[in-house]
Amino acid sequence: MKTMMTALGLMSGTSMDGIDAALIETDGQGSVEMGPSAELAYSDEERTLLRRALADAVSMTRRGERPGSLVAAERLITRKHADVVSDFLKEHDLSPDDIDVIGFHGQTVLHRPHQRLTVQIGDGQALADSLGIEVVYDMRAADVAEGGHGAPLVPAYHQALVQAAKLAGSVAVLNLGGVGNVSYVAEGRDPIAFDTGPANALIDDLMMERTGIALDQDGRQALAGKVDQGVLDQLMTHAYFSEKPPKSLDRNTFSRDAVAGLSTPDAVATLAAFTARSVAAARQWLPAEPVLWIVCGGGARNPAILNFLRAETGVPVRTADEFGWSASMMEAQAFAYLAVRSLKGLPLTFPSSTGAPKALTGGILAVPGKKRASA
Repeated sequence: MKTMMTALGLMSGTSMDGIDAALIETDGQGSVEMGPSAELAYSDEERTLLRRALADAVSMTRRGERPGSLVAAERLITRKHADVVSDFLKEHDLSPDDIDVIGFHGQTVLHRPHQRLTVQIGDGQALADSLGIEVVYDMRAADVAEGGHGAPLVPAYHQALVQAAKLAGSVAVLNLGGVGNVSYVAEGRDPIAFDTGPANALIDDLMMERTGIALDQDGRQALAGKVDQGVLDQLMTHAYFSEKPPKSLDRNTFSRDAVAGLSTPDAVATLAAFTARSVAAARQWLPAEPVLWIVCGGGARNPAILNFLRAETGVPVRTADEFGWSASMMEAQAFAYLAVRSLKGLPLTFPSSTGAPKALTGGILAVPGKKRASA
């Protein structure tokens, strides 16, 4: 097997805004060279289907079930990811032979690790067959089957980036997608990681409900609003914040009912502050105070959330872009990186990040034209 491999990572996050694709070259360890990236937004109709699939997934008790609209949603996810890759190859004058492996996350519709149940829809074998490229998919399942939380999965990649940048001291890499997760990176230890609380999901859902647009563009609503401290205090009473890691969240763990009586700007400001306050509360589970927070994901584009984070942590808060990384493509790059690690039999998860009993590799390899792998 090659030392350096060309991998294309595909990510459709819990915010369900679209698909990110990012190309990297990596050895699956400390060497990462970032290449071009692309994104494809879901249409309003496609988002509606995915939201129906989330609602239908609540009844699932087995990974292979596909009740209600989940069949149609899985076909959509597979087709849209194939479209993204095909367009990406054409745009960058690449052929399938130029890509060693695709890391395919799929779309999470259910995550209940305490029941050893996590479901990411998307047909990895069909994707490999349609593209003629090997695909590694279903990367959370092995960890959950062994009693881990299956999340966060990105810490191995965060650690590689922090070490390559030679950043001194303890560094927290904070991903703010639909939910928030932190990777605590310090020399001489495996990364510590867990979900911190809500990130963009509550804001996106509220904005969709009230304005028909599923995001607070550039934090405009939050910047115009006022935080309701009483409501914020109420939100912070959720039992999740007193749980010790390892721990992880389903997208719908938290409710936005507490802000129902607030104006849209005040509601969004309060939810943005909730994201930051929950991150600050997560510090109690870290071995030492991070000297630096590096933010990636959609939250890195929200100045209101960044301002709240700076106020809550009292230390420098910077975006991944400031380090020459990619705040928006971090997760897609990470799944490319994890696909290479999977092919090489290297760990994707660690006891300190998911609570699994040992460091575990994972993922299912789909080879074009080969017999379908069982989940």
